[in-house]
Amino acid sequence: MNIQISNKTLEDFEADIKIVLVINKNFEHKWVKDKEALEFLGFEGESEESTFVTHAKTIYVGCESLEAEEIRLACAKALSVLKKTKAKTAKIGTYSNDCPGVNIKAMSEAFVLGGYTFDQYKSKKSKSTLECITICCDDYSTINISLETANKALHVGTTIAASTNFAKDLINTIPFEMHSLKLEEIAHSLASIDGVTCKSYGKEFLEEQGMGAFLAVNRASHIPPRLIHLTYKPENASKKIVYVGKGLTYDTGGLSLKGGEHMVTMKCDMSGAAAALGIFQGAALLGLPYEIHAIIGATENAIGPEAYKPDDVLVAKNGKTIEVRNTDAEGRLVVADLLCYAQEQKPDLMIDMATLTGACVVALGEYTTGIMGHSESLKNELYEISKKSGELTGILPFNRYLKKMLKSHIADMSNISSSRYGGAITAGLFLANFIEDAYKDKWLHLDIAGPAYSEKEWGYNQCGASGTGVRMNLYWLIEQSKTLH
Repeated sequence: MNIQISNKTLEDFEADIKIVLVINKNFEHKWVKDKEALEFLGFEGESEESTFVTHAKTIYVGCESLEAEEIRLACAKALSVLKKTKAKTAKIGTYSNDCPGVNIKAMSEAFVLGGYTFDQYKSKKSKSTLECITICCDDYSTINISLETANKALHVGTTIAASTNFAKDLINTIPFEMHSLKLEEIAHSLASIDGVTCKSYGKEFLEEQGMGAFLAVNRASHIPPRLIHLTYKPENASKKIVYVGKGLTYDTGGLSLKGGEHMVTMKCDMSGAAAALGIFQGAALLGLPYEIHAIIGATENAIGPEAYKPDDVLVAKNGKTIEVRNTDAEGRLVVADLLCYAQEQKPDLMIDMATLTGACVVALGEYTTGIMGHSESLKNELYEISKKSGELTGILPFNRYLKKMLKSHIADMSNISSSRYGGAITAGLFLANFIEDAYKDKWLHLDIAGPAYSEKEWGYNQCGASGTGVRMNLYWLIEQSKTLH
C-alpha cells in the first residue's frame, strides 16, 4: 500500500472512498456531508467509533481531539474499515494542530502501522485490494500546509513506522528461524545503508572480553552466541548515542524452567534487540546527525548438560561477581556485560532495552514501558517525548533500600532480589552495578516486558509484536536534532 500527498482539495481529488474524522463530536465542519445518514445509523462521533456511509462512499471515524495520538487511533480505525471493502484508493484531508505536518506524520504512521500483517506461516495469505491512500493538503481548519512540509512529514512518519514494523517482523518470526546467527545476518544487511558498518563477534571474543555472565547464559545452547555491533557514523556527528538490546532469541528459563503457559511467546525475549535494530535503521535512513551504535547480545537460554545452575558464581566483564539464584533472570546477565562493553565506546547517551521482568507488567500493566535510571532530567525528557510518539511509559524510581535486596553472602551481588516486591526496580538496580560513575547520568534502562508482545490487538497494534521502543526513541532523536521538524 502506497501513501502519497496531493495539493488538491479533498473534494477535487478522485478516490474510491473518502475518510472523514469527526473531531470532538463536531458534525458541523466542511467534510461532514451525511448528517442525516449518520443520525440514522446512530453514529455519535465517540473516540474510535466508525461507520461506513455506503451511498456516499465515506468512512466516518470519531476522534477525541487534534492530538497526534488521537489522529493515529482514528486513522488506524478508518483503515481497518477500509480494508474490508473492495476499494483500491482512498483519500483524507489533514487535521492540523499547533504545528503543520505533525498530524500528517501521525496519519502516515497510523496507515503503515495499522496496515501491518504477519502471515508468513499461514497457508492462506491475507489479501487487500487497497493500493493507495492520498493525504490532501486541504485542512480541517484554515491552516495552510505546503507540499514540502507535507512530504517531509510523510517521509519521517513512514520511515518511523516502517522501522517499527521491521522490528515486529524480527520478533514475530519463530525461534527455530530467528536465532543468534540469523539475527547476525539481518544486522549485517543494514550495512547497505550509507554510513553504516556492522561487526559481530563469537564465543572467543566474549571469552577474551571476560564476559562470563553472557557466556553462562549461552552455555546450554547448541547455537553459538553473538555480540553484534552496528555503527552509523555521519559526518560532523554532534553526539554519540549507544543503544543496547537484550537479544534472547528464546527463553526456556534455563534450569529454573518456566511453566508451559509462561514459555509460550518467549520468542519475544529478543524484543530489546529488535528495537535497537529498528531505531538504528530508522535513524540511519533519516540521516540523523548523531553517531549511533546498536549493541546486541544474541543467544538463547536453553537447558542441557552444560547449563549454568542456581548456586553458580559468574564473573562479569567489569570483574564483579554474581551469585546465580535463578537461571530465569538471565537477560540482566547478558545486558550487564553489554553495558560494560557499551561504555567503552564513550557514549554521550546510553539506553538499554529489554523484556526484563514480569514485575514491570504487574507495576505498569501490559501496555506501558518502565523507564529507570539515575538522572531525573533524562527520565523525564524521554517520558515527555514518549507521549508524542504514542508509546506509553511510566517512570519507576530507584531507591537505596531496594538495592540492599540484591545482597549475596558469597559474591558481590545476587542476580535476583531477596524480596518478591519491586522486581522491575531491583532488576534495574542490578544493571546499575555495571554503570561507571562517569555514565550514571547518561544511562537509561527501559523495561519493555509489558508492551513488547501481546496476544490481543490494541490500538493500532496487531496481535503479536508491537515494536515497542522504536517510535519513542526515534521521536526523541528527532526532537533533539531539530532537523526534521
